Amino acid sequence: MGNGHRLLTLLICLVLGGGLTAAVLGAARVGGPRPAAPGAGAGPGDFVDIREVPPGPAEPRASGPDASTGRVSVECGDNAEGHYNEDNLVVSPGLRSGAHHTHAYVGNLSTDAFSTDASLDAAATSCAGGDRSTYYWPVLRRTDLPGSGAHEGSAGHGNAGRILPESAVEVEFLGSPVGQVVAMPRFLNAMTGDAVAFTAGTDEDVRARWGCSGSPDRSTIRYPRCPAGERLTRTLAFPSCWNGLDTTSPGHRSHLLFPAANGVCPRDTFPVPRLRISLAYDVPPGVPLALDSFPEQRHSPKTDHAMFVNVMTGQRMAEVVDCLNQGRSCRT
Repeated sequence: MGNGHRLLTLLICLVLGGGLTAAVLGAARVGGPRPAAPGAGAGPGDFVDIREVPPGPAEPRASGPDASTGRVSVECGDNAEGHYNEDNLVVSPGLRSGAHHTHAYVGNLSTDAFSTDASLDAAATSCAGGDRSTYYWPVLRRTDLPGSGAHEGSAGHGNAGRILPESAVEVEFLGSPVGQVVAMPRFLNAMTGDAVAFTAGTDEDVRARWGCSGSPDRSTIRYPRCPAGERLTRTLAFPSCWNGLDTTSPGHRSHLLFPAANGVCPRDTFPVPRLRISLAYDVPPGVPLALDSFPEQRHSPKTDHAMFVNVMTGQRMAEVVDCLNQGRSCRT
């Protein structure tokens, strides 16, 4: 190639490169949060000393004679079976590794992208009382330690480090502070949180709360720094106002909504048992943490989320409803 051709090629590359750079920068100025670099880790602003977090918010108080004040705890273990995968049955059914990050499970031991109602109904479970429901959430990692397990390198997309196992998992169903609850339908799909909250431009669907075991009255949407000897906690509360018709919906949200702050369900929805998953971890003070996420989400704690598919039998769900509506505390 002659010198003239080389100069022409260089000029074209400079013009195209400059135009692309200007377009990216212009989009960043106009269109909300600037995209994060793939694989970027959580930043210092994602962490907070729990002692700097004010108390609250509190659970809504029961009001009226029909409040369902009971509580049902389901013993599902702490994933001692090592049930992990990169699938998401609720959001990406039939798509292997559709989550692009690793989920941890309790409950149904067969859950993956190709699970069906029939396969879930026939599978073994880690939950007592025969509850074959599936409960799952993204793993939390220590980024200062290398991962050597089967699912510590397979997720990719910037999710690296040793998976922190849950020290405790609590699965519980609560009632409604304003009325009686009705049964969930079998195979109801539910989701809480927003896996793309970092770039969403709004915290509307951010639901997970982080905290420390020694300060149960304080919670945050940032990674908490806990005093030595305390466990880090994650609380994942699910929507509980069902439209009475559907077990899923486009976007996975409109069939099951959150109640208002006072516990009242939106119009044309009915209160069902309110699922809450509480996770606890033994984390040495000061270690770097990262929630598995999509690469552009920078492992933000705001992106925490969880999924649930109800595979309780009709009889078991009726027992849960009765316990809640009668104001009892029950454990399976």
